[in-house]
This record gives sequence, structure tokens and C-alpha cells, in this order.
Amino acid sequence: MAYPKPAPDSLLIEQSPQGLAGWCAARRRAGETIGLVPTMGALHEGHLSLVAALGAIVDRVVVSIFVNPTQFGPNEDFSRYPRSEAEDLAKLKTMGVDVAYMPTVDVMYPAGFTSFVSVTGQLTEVLEAEIRPGHFDGVATVVAKLLIQTMPDVAAFGEKDYQQLQVIRRMVTDLNLPIEILPVKTARDAYGLALSSRNQYLSDAERAVARQINIILARTGSRLRAGAAGPDACALAKAELIQAGFDSVDYVAFADPDTLAPLTHFEGKGRVLTAVRIGKTRLIDNMPVAVSAATLG
Repeated sequence: MAYPKPAPDSLLIEQSPQGLAGWCAARRRAGETIGLVPTMGALHEGHLSLVAALGAIVDRVVVSIFVNPTQFGPNEDFSRYPRSEAEDLAKLKTMGVDVAYMPTVDVMYPAGFTSFVSVTGQLTEVLEAEIRPGHFDGVATVVAKLLIQTMPDVAAFGEKDYQQLQVIRRMVTDLNLPIEILPVKTARDAYGLALSSRNQYLSDAERAVARQINIILARTGSRLRAGAAGPDACALAKAELIQAGFDSVDYVAFADPDTLAPLTHFEGKGRVLTAVRIGKTRLIDNMPVAVSAATLG
């Protein structure tokens, strides 16, 4: 997965926006292109697939590690979100990453901070936005700050967080940021479970249940392509997820892949998305629905 780069042990750790901006400016003056992978740490193969995708098309790669408090609600898992700084840095070194950007909360949100980026409209009124009020304001704000601090040529985001990807695309377009957003296919384990930092919360029994998500989503896509109505297919998928052993299902939706507006029938494209809970863990996943049977998305 690693891309060819000299001196893979020369990882620079930067904590200040000024230091990062200065390094990036020097690289641009040298005629080099820059890629950014924003993360909250607890890095896994999914994150590293983003690094590899960028490494194939840019000269330098920056990975940010920042657990962003503004995207967590009051009853969410900010305090217990997994953190593994030493392991993360070791993984970035093996990938030949140039800079690990690791700002602190008081650097990203200094005293008196009151400015937020808010993407309005359909994208932030449905699905995750309904379950997690204010979540996408926190996401858009921190990503805007990271993009401005780095000013990369390209920034990579995984399709697992599909609604987040679409919100970021909308923000970059609306704000005329001269940055390409590169979507990267969801990384999965050998059983098709979407890789997530939250997977480490799962017990062995819960992991076995979680591996049914992609199977049920793929089956739902097949039903939609065969002509099933969107609401009916989603209701059946929700029942199947409960039967598979999940404690609850926040939603199963069939939506337009660009706007996330609900679709009643398959007419050539779509996306089926879900969020489920098992034990103390909440998992999301999604899959494309295309004219021919799609591979895992």
C-alpha cells in the first residue's frame, strides 16, 4: 500500500498552524504538490488507503490527527474516542508521510472562538444530521480550518462517511476553495465490514453481527435494482438488521448520491445508507446502487 518515497523515517510532527503553513508554502515554492488526509487518529487500513491514494498523485502528503470536539454531541463518545498517538505515528512513518499535523484543542479553537462554517440545505437536514444535531457544523468548521491551514492541491476523504464527503464537497464548491476533493472507496475487512476506528469497541460476538451490515446493504441494492420501492426495501433491510442482532437501527435510506434526497424507485443511480447500534457502539455504512450489481462501496 505504501507509495515510493525517500527517507520514510523523516516524518515531521507539526503542532502549530503557522508552522504547517510555512512548510506547505516552502513546498509550493519548490514546485511540489501537496495532499491532505484529515483524520481523528486511531489510524487503520482505511486511513492508510487514503494516504496511498494521495501518494500516487501528489509529491507530499500531510496527515492531520485531531479529535475534533465540536462534532461530538453532549451524549456522544468524545472522551472515550480511541487515541493511539505513538501507533499512529509509526504507521505514518511506514507510509512515507511527510508531515503529521497534530494541533491541540486550544490551537484550533482559541479563547474567544465564535466562528463556525455551516452548510445548509438537504445535505445537512437528513440522516446523520437528524440523529446528531450540530455535527456537520463541527465537521465543516474543522475541515475548513485544516484546508485553509494546509491549502493542499488535493484532500482525500473516505466514502464510508458518505454524507460527510458530500457536505465537504458542497462547502469547497460554495467557498470557491481551489482544492480537489478525492473520494476513496470504503476499506473493508475480509468479511466486508467497513473499517472504522470504532470497530475496536466491538466484542468478538458484536463484530460477527456487524459483519452482516454489508451483506444486508448489498441485498437491499439488488432488490432496488429489481424494482422494489425504496421505502419498502429500506423497511425490509431495517427488519433484517434487527433480526441479525443489532440493538437498534437509526435509519436505512435509499437516496440520490449527490443530494441525499430520498428516492422512491431506482432509476439508474442511488446510494443505500444505514446507521446501526450494537452494545455501546454506533456504526455507519453505505453502498452504491448502480445499473449492474455493484461491488462493495
